Amino acid sequence: MKLPSSSKIIIVGGGIIGCSTAYHLAQMGQEVLLLEKAQLTSGSTWHAAGLVGQLRSNANITRLLGYSIDLYNTLEAETGLATGWKMNGGLRLACNAERWTEVKRQATTAHSFGLDMQLLTPQEAQDLWPLMDIGDVVGAAFLPTDGQANPADITQALAKGARAKGAKLVEHTPVTEILTEKGKIIGVRTPQGDVICEKLVLCCGQWTRELAKTIGVTVPLVSVEHQYMVTEPFGVPSNLPTLRDPDRLTYYKEEVGGLVMGGYEPNGIPWAKNGIPDPFDFQLLESNFDHFEQLVDLALPRVPALQTAGIKQLINGPESFTPDGNFILGEAPEMTNVFIGAGFNAFGIASGGGAGMALAEWVANGAPPYDMWPVDIRRFGRPHADEDWVRTRTMEAYGKHYTMAWPSEEHDSGRPCRRSPLYDTLLAGGAVFGEKLGWERPNWFAQDGEEARDIYTFERPNWHKAVAREHKAAREAAVLFDQTSFAKFILKGPDAEAALNWIAANRVDKPVWSIIYTQMLNDKGGIECDLTCVRIAQDEYYIVTGTGYATHDFDWIARNIPADMNAQLVDVTSSNAVLSLFGPKARDILAACTRDDISHDSFAFGQSRKIGIAGCPVLALRITYVGELGWELHLPVEYALTVYQALHAAGAPLGLRNAGYRAIETLRLEKGYRAWSSDIGPDHTPDEAGLGWAVKLKSNIPFRGRAAVQAQRESGVKKIMATFTCDGDVILSGRETIYRNGVSCGWLSSAGFGHTLGQSIGMGYVRSDSVIDKDYVMAGDYELEVATLRVPAKITLAPLYDPKMDRVKS
Repeated sequence: MKLPSSSKIIIVGGGIIGCSTAYHLAQMGQEVLLLEKAQLTSGSTWHAAGLVGQLRSNANITRLLGYSIDLYNTLEAETGLATGWKMNGGLRLACNAERWTEVKRQATTAHSFGLDMQLLTPQEAQDLWPLMDIGDVVGAAFLPTDGQANPADITQALAKGARAKGAKLVEHTPVTEILTEKGKIIGVRTPQGDVICEKLVLCCGQWTRELAKTIGVTVPLVSVEHQYMVTEPFGVPSNLPTLRDPDRLTYYKEEVGGLVMGGYEPNGIPWAKNGIPDPFDFQLLESNFDHFEQLVDLALPRVPALQTAGIKQLINGPESFTPDGNFILGEAPEMTNVFIGAGFNAFGIASGGGAGMALAEWVANGAPPYDMWPVDIRRFGRPHADEDWVRTRTMEAYGKHYTMAWPSEEHDSGRPCRRSPLYDTLLAGGAVFGEKLGWERPNWFAQDGEEARDIYTFERPNWHKAVAREHKAAREAAVLFDQTSFAKFILKGPDAEAALNWIAANRVDKPVWSIIYTQMLNDKGGIECDLTCVRIAQDEYYIVTGTGYATHDFDWIARNIPADMNAQLVDVTSSNAVLSLFGPKARDILAACTRDDISHDSFAFGQSRKIGIAGCPVLALRITYVGELGWELHLPVEYALTVYQALHAAGAPLGLRNAGYRAIETLRLEKGYRAWSSDIGPDHTPDEAGLGWAVKLKSNIPFRGRAAVQAQRESGVKKIMATFTCDGDVILSGRETIYRNGVSCGWLSSAGFGHTLGQSIGMGYVRSDSVIDKDYVMAGDYELEVATLRVPAKITLAPLYDPKMDRVKS
């Protein structure tokens, strides 16, 4: 095919993701050109194992994988090309009590997301998979709608479907340069000539990082060797389900009367650390039998027939993996109209249909079809620009692919990376750190005699008593949190107020020193950001948001400043430390450290002030996320230790304690405070989330999302956020199914334990196909499904603790 001189959209990469994206864009009537440097599927698609499973820990990613299956069910009939798709179901084994708990919790998650995951006895599992020995099997889960496919065939079918709708797919045409002009994408260069475009989509698998890097776009993925064995035929039935045996780190599928067996070893081997060889098309690496032997040793007791089966091939194919095991989708924050679909962690075939659909909608419409945060490229940040750090973390994630997914589990690799000035002081004080976007953050503090490390379990963890201690201090005395990792921005300029009033759902045209809690909405009224703005001058706002949302929220604000307005956004995260002082004795402690008047009459809730502490200029914010009197103290990093010591010297006689992020979580659950990315996000509106009070509909001020909020307020909502409680012996961790009058109506978005109340607490949406109101919610009888067992639950729409805010506002 002759190369056109222009195309509205160019896709680079002809694997399953590129072809799926082209297929879906063509279906939408978009002009699209796909360029493949060699032949379709010649990267990592052709040697993928082809297992297709659906269940993930996030509802929308599960939904996306379900879309893949729906597409694969119809693709052969549509295109006339065989896909090798078989809905033969998927089995997952559990071989110890803790894994069985995990599987039962996964089954509940599946039920929450509408999947029919069935729990089986060992014998029932063997009846479905007669080749295995079940001597150590405790139980199994079966998902009938899982299956397997031939990756190359599915990709060719998608390519044919794309061409049939008008897409141009050109092979043997490498992109040698991405063309930009004044920081904007304008096209690509190839040996056959330049092609101009409006939008560029990079779906180049393990080649994506280096190509994107040439235009300053960070794509954190690295190549890892991944091996699987293919046996000669030995009578394996063609309808055998796929099998995952995570305790033995292995997976299996039938292939032409034999078996494919592979797995995820703890000591994976990175590949191409100094660059991918060129050419590398339809190529494999040399088989590493010595390295694969550890998986064979684990597999043989499970499938004794492998001892005598002939080995046809040991395939060693490099694939791209990411630091958190999730793939990467979305528009690059560094450059408008550049989109990424890469890093599929060996489940690109399962994701292919849905990921292509979601990315196509993102490219065509400027937004994905629903919240894609777990795979959004904006979940990454500063550490991910360093390839060595990415590789270190990714190798840990690869090795954990089949290990137990413990609640609250932290990564160990690449740490410490980003540190508060108080890191060493807090470490000496017993801090047990977690990590978020490279930042070390204290999760809890061990006392003398307590082991200062996390010991993971599905029961009450070893930090439960320590968090209870910190929680109690926050409610009865005072605590100090190091929240230096908060993302912090300055929005400044003559049009700062007008720009922020357009972006924010709440009014920001408040007096200087006012604090504005606000959401930022998309055109559907969904919550894209949930943050705090402080007006520190007529033309300047100080914006504070969560650690993990630094890239996302900066990108959202920057992109939505109207082009005709003069306002600049600057990231000042690294400039300021944050010490959060909360508790009924917080005022007494702060008053002992400053000459400034911090009485309630002088310094009301929702206000900020510049105060002095031990020679340090401090921006004090009277605000809370734990439901107690207190202040966030924002100060230059060089003063952090001095102010910390002054606060502790004044607070020691009053019972001041250091506290960590796990106490913040238990405290905020008792107050019903929402958390972005779990309780609220792009799929939830303020009215659904109980945050309609923070929307400026009564004003005449236009803002993004206003029309959607207004329309919903007139038509009503179909889901409402509520808080649930149950017996304190029941351990809630999130995603438990909510039943109203015996019928499934949603799942818990977040959960934990309320130490003041002595109860387990969960938050989640009560959902309906019809418009509902608060009376409907409160009229139901509720149960929660916890690890497949239903337990009674009580519901409330008000905060469980201090509903009238007396403790916060006094």
